[in-house]
Amino acid sequence: MKLGFVDSYKLATFTDEGVVCLETVVADLKLLPPQQLMNHVIENWDTYLARFEEHISSGEHIPISEVTLCAPLPKPISIVCMAVNYMEDGRLKQKPAPQAFFKNSHSVIGHGDTMHLPDAPASIFEGEAELALVIGKTATNVDPAVAYDYVFGYLNFVDGSARGLTGGMGLPYFMKGQDDFAPLGPWITTADEVANPMNLHVVQRNNGTPTHDYNTDDMAHDIPASIAFVTANTTLEAGDVIALGTNHGGLHPLQHGDVVDQEIDGLGKLTFTVHDDLGRTWERQTRAERGSDGPAPQLTGKYTEGDT
Repeated sequence: MKLGFVDSYKLATFTDEGVVCLETVVADLKLLPPQQLMNHVIENWDTYLARFEEHISSGEHIPISEVTLCAPLPKPISIVCMAVNYMEDGRLKQKPAPQAFFKNSHSVIGHGDTMHLPDAPASIFEGEAELALVIGKTATNVDPAVAYDYVFGYLNFVDGSARGLTGGMGLPYFMKGQDDFAPLGPWITTADEVANPMNLHVVQRNNGTPTHDYNTDDMAHDIPASIAFVTANTTLEAGDVIALGTNHGGLHPLQHGDVVDQEIDGLGKLTFTVHDDLGRTWERQTRAERGSDGPAPQLTGKYTEGDT
């Protein structure tokens, strides 16, 4: 099932025939904020699934063009991102040590929303195309052998990054924790509909031009290992998110007016726009095209070399 929110956070499912609102099925939860409502549904999925399926079979199917999608997880308690978690199509000869960081829950934006670039002296702004999983129940010290039992579903995730900011130990806070820096969606696809999450094609396009194009089979620490690593340090709950990293070759500058689309097999297409009050520009190349892991040069705007 594909589960999310539409039209000011009405719970809905998305089918080939259209969108079915599930508000009446969860009327007892109407006073809960959207994230808490979704958390409750996820945690009690066995209770709600049959009721949802019955309602879908007889409910009105609305064309998706007639609704406004909202972030399916508008404010998770925890958003944990795996770092340096791909073998970069063989460029890394040894598996890196597992690493992770947190993102701010206010970073979340949904399909059709806008990422605002801050007035900060970043060397570049990038959006890492990632597969993310949604936790289905309280997870602490999870054994990799049973890790998939803790996965409710999957969705597109973009890890917005402001690179080159100084801050010592606080660097991930400034680089990764900005508001609007976690587009996700367009909905959650439940785990039963994803046959093999370790073999999914990930594509991101900027203004129609492909940038990221890789498969999740290149992941250094697979999904069970990632869940075990994160939950060894931090308890996660239903509705929390683990983003699973990216192949860095597709990273490219985000700048004012960009329209970014991201698709992962079976998970739908997530679209967001980019806004920069300063109108800064960078050379439009991916890291792979430049043959370098360094940032593309900034061409115009505030914070260019010699700017005062």
